Amino acid sequence: MKGLLYLEDGSIFQGEGFGFPKTSVGELVFNTSMTGYQEILTDPSYAGQIINFTYPLIGNYGIAESENESEKIHAFGAIAKHICFHPSNYKSVDTIDQWLFHQKVPGLFEMDTRAITRKIRKFGSMKCVLSNEGISIAQAKKLCDQTTLTQDYMKTAGTKDMVHIRGNGPKVCILDLGIKSSILEELKKRECDLYLFPYKTTAEQLMSVKPDGLFLSNGPGNPQEADEAIREIQKLLSVLPIFGICMGHQLLAHAVGGSTYKMKYGHRGANHGVFDKDTGCSSITSQNHGFAVDPESILLTGMEISHINLNDRTMEGMRHRSLPIFSVQFHPEASPGPNDSSYLFDRFVTLMKGDKLYA
Repeated sequence: MKGLLYLEDGSIFQGEGFGFPKTSVGELVFNTSMTGYQEILTDPSYAGQIINFTYPLIGNYGIAESENESEKIHAFGAIAKHICFHPSNYKSVDTIDQWLFHQKVPGLFEMDTRAITRKIRKFGSMKCVLSNEGISIAQAKKLCDQTTLTQDYMKTAGTKDMVHIRGNGPKVCILDLGIKSSILEELKKRECDLYLFPYKTTAEQLMSVKPDGLFLSNGPGNPQEADEAIREIQKLLSVLPIFGICMGHQLLAHAVGGSTYKMKYGHRGANHGVFDKDTGCSSITSQNHGFAVDPESILLTGMEISHINLNDRTMEGMRHRSLPIFSVQFHPEASPGPNDSSYLFDRFVTLMKGDKLYA
């Protein structure tokens, strides 16, 4: 199959197709991780996005069922320099080509991923059309011009019904905006008793299980579109210990009166340095976000900056000065990526047990 990538600025990249024959329209982004393509593609936070992988070989260790971050691929497409059709891994049950085909997701390879990344870095993330079913450039342009990208995927990415995962520790109600399974695993390791709730759950419904804490999950889309969730979070700010990750961090910022902004091309990869002001230590973190919290917007809200990105100095975390509330923009559960910042889950458990802030 011949493949075509058409960008909204008129740029054209051509290569070979793999996966499912299909045409997708989405936001073109790049990810710098050297491993973890399976976790990345199944991360619900990538809903609506087409991922350009900067690492030149994708699929070399195949597909292992235990590595999924959700039940399906959420990304709208994948772009790679080279694809491995004969993986080497005793756990592999599929090739990446077969996997994308079964999941009905299109892909392109033999692409100039370096040139695509340089374009995104220069001009920012942009709308694109990915096709591996032989459409013309004129058809791709028309489709790109006529399609408006959705920004509220967090409303449908998570669970549709309340789910209970039993544990013997603190009771956690989770507002599921598109949670990764590895986050649940970190909470389960700490024996938390977990209740997952869908997007439109009210504060009263969250409190109905008598939780010890509230967790705000990661998820896709623009945080400004999550107005219903923001209103419900506001009702719980002085009621429960709260921990937010990624989208959860952004919604928490809005709930306390702060704001977010769209980044030029975001942070997506497993090698981003972050400084923790409380410990005085730096961590290498896994990240996936296209929006960030405006640090000046939280200055008079009771929150203070707790983490800073060492590459571009953007805000990566915050905590409340007196309430048991904190959040981070990066992914302490990693998957893929390093486990440097998994201590944040211990902080949350400490708060739920009523100990001093960050004891």
